[in-house]
Amino acid sequence: MSDGTYRVLCSPRSAEEFLLLDTTTADPVYVSKQGYSEEQASTIDAIEPGNTVDATIDWSNDQPRFGSVTIETETTISFASDATNIFEAARACWRETVTAGDPMNSRLTRGTDGDVNGVLYTFAEQTGERELFSEFRDGIKPLDPLLEPITASEPPYAIFCLDPRELPCVVVQIVLEPDGLLAETMRDTYTFDSC
Repeated sequence: MSDGTYRVLCSPRSAEEFLLLDTTTADPVYVSKQGYSEEQASTIDAIEPGNTVDATIDWSNDQPRFGSVTIETETTISFASDATNIFEAARACWRETVTAGDPMNSRLTRGTDGDVNGVLYTFAEQTGERELFSEFRDGIKPLDPLLEPITASEPPYAIFCLDPRELPCVVVQIVLEPDGLLAETMRDTYTFDSC
């Protein structure tokens, strides 16, 4: 058994398991979603991609399982491959990235009231065989470092990762209010991949 705090992602291997990333080391572990007691199953069924969980991992079976698990934060992460109609703030951030010749750019996003409602990142397409969108989705490159600069707000957040069809970049929009207008607009505008 081992204890830790983990960021939950969809497993790229099977819909019957979660991919957990240790929030300190980013080490991955694939944990079964199936075959738990009714009480444990109700907690596991409530876990969404992006949540952080405090968990004890039981390594005594063929596949690691939850010994115990509680949801720590209800941040969500959604991925949209082949996204179209990329919003103007992301396009502007991308243009700044290209103009500066940088691999990444970021900016604060604001609502119509002028208040900060999120943080926007654009990442240049990687050379060679790297596919940054897939690396974020599959946990190879964790998204947690993008959350570290956010000090004016506490989780939960809504994180949207877009792989634009018409731009050679990856867009990550972190929304500070997961039930707010920006998060709702993102969910209404893009079709997000399911686990």
